[in-house]
Amino acid sequence: MKVIDRSDLDALIEELIASDPRDVVGVQEDGEQYVFDHLESADELTLDYDLTALSPKKYVMPQRETLLTYDRTDDEYEMRAEADPTGHIVVGVHPYDLAAIEHLDKIFIDTLQDEPYRRKRENSVLIGVTMQDVADNCFAASMGTATVDSGYDLMVTDLGDTFAVDIGTFEGDRLLESTKTRNATAEEIERVAEIEADLKDGFDRELAFPPAELPTLLEASYDDMDFWEDYAEQCLSCGTCNVVCPTCFCFSVDMVRDLDGDSGRQERRWDGCLLEDFATVAQGENFREEVAQRHRHRFMRKGWYIYERYGDVACVGCGRCTRHCVADVADPCEVYNELREAQHA
Repeated sequence: MKVIDRSDLDALIEELIASDPRDVVGVQEDGEQYVFDHLESADELTLDYDLTALSPKKYVMPQRETLLTYDRTDDEYEMRAEADPTGHIVVGVHPYDLAAIEHLDKIFIDTLQDEPYRRKRENSVLIGVTMQDVADNCFAASMGTATVDSGYDLMVTDLGDTFAVDIGTFEGDRLLESTKTRNATAEEIERVAEIEADLKDGFDRELAFPPAELPTLLEASYDDMDFWEDYAEQCLSCGTCNVVCPTCFCFSVDMVRDLDGDSGRQERRWDGCLLEDFATVAQGENFREEVAQRHRHRFMRKGWYIYERYGDVACVGCGRCTRHCVADVADPCEVYNELREAQHA
């Protein structure tokens, strides 16, 4: 573990902005919320935020992406791969978002072998930050994602006038080569451990049982349609919970033909299971037509289906879905606790 002065960390960010060909993005204030966005200078960076509107997932899995373009000449098609492999340097990522990206890596790299995702991911740098302010809706401690020991190139912890820096990769080590640092003392290493321990006690919301019990709980609750219908009664099927979730990875692929008919492109865009047409197939058949079915599917997927396939519970407890749900029916912590209480009543 290294230690860097606050001014030297700012200088490192400025150097990356000035000299690295990749776009440097970080957390910034935007009105009453925080967002990841392009940094013009280190002064714009905020590290003591509670929660960003969207996760940094958008930098490795863009909301909309052109995968290929094509042209037709003499009844032959010429296709060109167009997905941009350029990565980003992302500064200020909370541990639960780092855990979410590791989850996406399992899906897109290890399983799907998705080249557009892999290239962006491998060309990106993630600089994490230990949480200083916990959002009211966050229950990351219950999900084991309030702190992480992997998934980052660098992890910084605010110690006051200095930052402790944990180096996670060779790329992270390389970033520090031109920056003045020193080895952390035993007292500073202990202070980081204390900050992380205190952080885990600072959450107002918690899951009332270990998350490892979620798959069994949800499987037993699958046919309890009275619960799902009551809970989903106010749902607007807007899909906001899908959009803000850092682990949602569903997408649609569209072939868009230009007006001349001889050229076009293939585009990938985010999609979500709460949208009414998500499960619509040929001839208009929709096998999750009712909102309660879609609501149930979202929670089953997060806590059961994904676990069975990839070994992860696909909820990191960030609280974004709860914060942004207009109808106030998207809170996983509340749903899972109510299901458990109902089963043990």
